[in-house]
Amino acid sequence: MRKVIVILMLLAIASTALAVDLSNSRQTPIKRGAPDLSNTGTPDNREGGENIGTAFPIGALPFADTGNTCDNLDDYDEACTYTGSTSPDVVYMFTPTGNTVITVDLCGSGYDTKTYVYDAGMMTVACNDDFYFDATCGTYVSYLEATLTGGQTYYIVIDGYGGDCGDYVLNVDEFEVCVVDCPADAVLEGEPHLGPDYVDTTNGGCNSDPNVFQAIDWINVEPGNPDHGYAWLCARSGWYTNLGSDTRDTDWYRFTAATTGMMEFTVTSELPVQMYVLNTDCANILVIDSALTAPCTETTITMAVNAGDQYLLWVGPPTFTGPVTEFRYYMKVGGNSYNTVPNEDSTWSQLKTQFR
Repeated sequence: MRKVIVILMLLAIASTALAVDLSNSRQTPIKRGAPDLSNTGTPDNREGGENIGTAFPIGALPFADTGNTCDNLDDYDEACTYTGSTSPDVVYMFTPTGNTVITVDLCGSGYDTKTYVYDAGMMTVACNDDFYFDATCGTYVSYLEATLTGGQTYYIVIDGYGGDCGDYVLNVDEFEVCVVDCPADAVLEGEPHLGPDYVDTTNGGCNSDPNVFQAIDWINVEPGNPDHGYAWLCARSGWYTNLGSDTRDTDWYRFTAATTGMMEFTVTSELPVQMYVLNTDCANILVIDSALTAPCTETTITMAVNAGDQYLLWVGPPTFTGPVTEFRYYMKVGGNSYNTVPNEDSTWSQLKTQFR
């Protein structure tokens, strides 16, 4: 199993102002002010086709390519969720031999990308503007999953937000199905199955009214350290519709640190999820650390905690729509003395206004 470790070494907890969206309903916020509608142009002949008529054919998967969109025209645009873009775009063409799910990944691209997939009738199959927000893959860089029918032709468009253009890195591959197996002694999250008009009363945190957080109970012993406990939890996340809005299931967990020292927050998920370590004030949420997982990749945040302080752990999809209704993830929190967290409600006022 692959492992990713994010280490945050702090003498004291230092929180940063919230610059992320922790809400569960689809948003259309202003991104970086007004769109940049300029196109500086960098002719270098490194790109896919100019339009659908000249789309570059993808013969087989996996497929990788690099290019630059700045010397192209603005032929297409889709809203996901931002409108009004005038960015130049390039097009690739793919005809699968059988039914499949593909990933279109622009990790490593150097500008604010957007990507979407059309079928032969120019209907949008999938669309994504912002997925990655990190130093490795880039900020406002796109990723999507699309379900394709064998024998049908599809067009993959590499576009941008506003008028942004630049170097892109494209990887198209078949979606790797993974299954998360939870240990037999893991605690079950207990959340009902997701579906239309679902209301999260299990652990919706600051997105629920009233706020509700799931307590982390230390049920296992850390190997080689009987004084420290591990919380093992098997949970589900995913997507649903509520009052006509695309909605993601956001899971909020709370614990109190019994000792001052280092703790680990680990998630292994069947689909990508975002992980956040937060403070507990819904009216003024602060991000302590974060990480983005890949499917079936064990991802760990190592964090400094102070005895007696409370913390929130947030797990949820990075996007507001997804390829499935729900999926499983396995969460492990370790390095803390055995402690049961009370489950009082908190208040939340400003976060709704800011991030809904």
